[in-house]
Amino acid sequence: MKKRAPISDIMTKDVITLNHTDDLETAEHLFKSKKIRHIPVVSGEKIIGMLSYTDLLRISFADAIDEEEDNVDTVVYNMFTIEQVMAKNLTSVNSSTTIKEVAEILAKKEFHALPVVDNKKLVGIVTTTDLINYLIEQF
Repeated sequence: MKKRAPISDIMTKDVITLNHTDDLETAEHLFKSKKIRHIPVVSGEKIIGMLSYTDLLRISFADAIDEEEDNVDTVVYNMFTIEQVMAKNLTSVNSSTTIKEVAEILAKKEFHALPVVDNKKLVGIVTTTDLINYLIEQF
């Protein structure tokens, strides 16, 4: 295991994002079609928040509906905007932050994904799943 490996070695670089003006139906479609659990929310090139699938479940009954179902009753989604539901006080790291440092942050915090930001521009995302897969590769 490399002691000082940067998070850029394991982060997702082709990040799927939501614009702050998108609606929650769009978000749910992305979560399900891309099989992801966290989506950074941007305004232009600036990251302004993070939306998790859990955030959507908190405001809907989507978890009671079959995962394969595409036609979810989305009435509740029309009552909220992405900006109302997303996490706003983000912790981020830069691409040279070590994998160990990122693991320590995620172990201490109550979230499961970190945006990777260089020069105020979103360049990646790293999740607890990325860290677990990295550890598995080491054995």
